Amino acid sequence: MAIGLVLASASSSRRMLMRNAGLEFEAIPAEIDEREIEREIGSRYIAPAELAAELARRKALDVSRRLPSATIIGCDQTMSLGDRVFHKPVDITEARTNLMILRGKTHCLNSAVVLARDGVILWSHVGVAELRMREFSDDFLDLYLARMAETVLRSVGAYQLEGEGIQLFEGIEGDYFTILGLPLLPLLAKLRELGEIDV
Repeated sequence: MAIGLVLASASSSRRMLMRNAGLEFEAIPAEIDEREIEREIGSRYIAPAELAAELARRKALDVSRRLPSATIIGCDQTMSLGDRVFHKPVDITEARTNLMILRGKTHCLNSAVVLARDGVILWSHVGVAELRMREFSDDFLDLYLARMAETVLRSVGAYQLEGEGIQLFEGIEGDYFTILGLPLLPLLAKLRELGEIDV
């Protein structure tokens, strides 16, 4: 049986977004080492948004080479403050340090999505959301970390906007789908253009 549309990701939130949009697809995670790729390209400057795009390309191409003729959706997201790219905190101490760095500043969620087929990139797009943290107090930060505990280690920014993490913010610019890591509207438009879904 031929495979049509494939999401090269194990992300439950991305799978949910695509299912909720009515897309029929299979999810087959890419087999790449993201941190190794970052080290590989670390010797030359690459903007955080371009890093997200490069990781999305690598994911799509990895799965595309294994599934000829399938249309592969690769996606990735970086969180950045200026040129600095953040990763998931390893412990509560690092989460606290990162939140103190982000406090009172605007950081970006750079969400890339690409389409590949037969080992060739067909299209790519990067959506950017800007999130402005408020100047919360040290006492609030301590209470937040105490309430959230290990939950803060599950996301790069040590917050979930759909939960108590929203209390860290005073402004957000960008769409819901980009924040969750899959710019869905441009992806759907391109899939219609390619004839992958109904117009």
